[in-house]
Amino acid sequence: MPEPKPIAFRGHALDDLRAFPVAARREAGYQLDQVQHGGTPDDWKPMSTVGPGVQEIRIRDASGAFRVLYVAKFAEAIYVLHCFQKKTQKTSQADVQLAAQRYRELIQERTP
Repeated sequence: MPEPKPIAFRGHALDDLRAFPVAARREAGYQLDQVQHGGTPDDWKPMSTVGPGVQEIRIRDASGAFRVLYVAKFAEAIYVLHCFQKKTQKTSQADVQLAAQRYRELIQERTP
């Protein structure tokens, strides 16, 4: 089994994830663990509007719908860009813009 890839949280994504209800937080952890070991989450979709390679883990529980936006295409780590509770059918523009901003900052930091 390959060595799990480390996870790096951008901005306050870790605090946002910790604010999820217990069941949603556990599910997010399980799904991220699958990604760390080279797998794919059970329920996900690409989020190319945020940036190339960005994916969204979709979690639904009794408390509502939760999302974890991450990018795993880089060799050194899985970057969690944004974690939030989804309030409407469509992902809010503010959530997309925040994740996109963190993605752009990540790309700038990685460029020598």
